[in-house]
Amino acid sequence: MVESQSASGHVTFGDVDARADQMDQAIDQWLSELVDAVDEARASEQFQRWLDVQSQFHDYSHRNTLLIALQCPEATKVAGYRTWQDEFNRQVTEGESAIWIWAPLISPQCPECHNSPSYHEETDCAYDETPPDEWDEGVVGFKPVPVFDVSQTEGEPLPELETAATGEADKLVGALLTAADTLSVTVDVVSADAWAHGDADGVCRHVDDRPHIQVQEAAPAAVAGTLIHEYAHALLHDPADTVDREARELEAEAVAYVVGRHYDLEMDGSGLYLAAWSDNDTNQLLERCERIRETSITVIRAIADQSGFPGRD
Repeated sequence: MVESQSASGHVTFGDVDARADQMDQAIDQWLSELVDAVDEARASEQFQRWLDVQSQFHDYSHRNTLLIALQCPEATKVAGYRTWQDEFNRQVTEGESAIWIWAPLISPQCPECHNSPSYHEETDCAYDETPPDEWDEGVVGFKPVPVFDVSQTEGEPLPELETAATGEADKLVGALLTAADTLSVTVDVVSADAWAHGDADGVCRHVDDRPHIQVQEAAPAAVAGTLIHEYAHALLHDPADTVDREARELEAEAVAYVVGRHYDLEMDGSGLYLAAWSDNDTNQLLERCERIRETSITVIRAIADQSGFPGRD
């Protein structure tokens, strides 16, 4: 079981010897609670906590963002103790509890069994074409490491990032439209008078095996959210697959929420409920979380690649 909870309800991992197991158990327990939650509002609140953290830390694995959401859902920037000191001239405030995440172990890796030299010797792998000192380095495992959020530190102010376009929906719409080629889709913004798709704000169809998106003309923030939603459908979903439509919509809306919040758009209208996934086990939920994360990264990077649009780190 999870070691303990702080007064704020955040999870903490205190036992050094058991910490790795506790971290895995905490993720499984949290996802199980999402699956078992009967109260949709409570499930939505928990899921939204993860989405909020994912919007801040899109380059982190879904397991690490789940761990951050469990321990410090209000986190915005995290770094190790020495990194805060050496690179930012900030000091972790006395008495603050670390946020534990997984860090990769990098080592020369056997080309066949993918183990480090020490573990390779203990396996039945017969690879001996090249000596270990000639192997390429790779990830051979993970270890728990402590990090701290900026709110847990004090010292010099952080340098301001150039994010002039952050939250400016009109510029974001322009970058999204330009990103269509990068994402291998075509997009048309259609006037309300010419709109032929009823109450839908956007649609994604495939024309000549290429996703074609139509979005109804509206306020820039609404167009941006709809575009991201439809990009998620184009990247994630086979148009011939009509099974589990509710879950598909939730995945697309989750991507729109993560990307929109990353650029400081108000996304309060998103209907983030887990009812569609109530029959999933924790492994299926983790797979969905990873799909949402990977698609969000793809869209964020496509936006950031546009000339003149300063994405966020």
